[in-house]
Amino acid sequence: MPVLQETVVAIRSDGDIVAARQQGRSLAAAIGFTATDATLIATAISELARNIVMYARQGEVIIRSVEISNRKSIVIVARDNGPGIRSVEDALRDGYSTSGGLGLGLPGVKRLMDEFAIESELGQGTMVTIKKWLR
Repeated sequence: MPVLQETVVAIRSDGDIVAARQQGRSLAAAIGFTATDATLIATAISELARNIVMYARQGEVIIRSVEISNRKSIVIVARDNGPGIRSVEDALRDGYSTSGGLGLGLPGVKRLMDEFAIESELGQGTMVTIKKWLR
């Protein structure tokens, strides 16, 4: 999986969420995604980065452009060493929230992207990997 370009954004504050969102939108546009898809990608990044700030306090978002068999995609990895997610199954259910929010975060991210994977271990942290293919 040849990585064409990669940006790593450290996430510790709301300002970092904005920076990660902007980096994702820029890279998506550079790859050739439409403005609409670039906005969806930026929204997904924003949700993942906000979860890092809210639950883990710090982490990172890695944004990559990748080409596989002449198809381009954007891959985002959001990872932290926070408390982990007690029930990934619950966290992926619409309406579920431990913070009193609307519970749209992870299920919404999953719907916005073409591929979604999550690994979480209590006391060790969480890693979410998402991908959107250029059509």
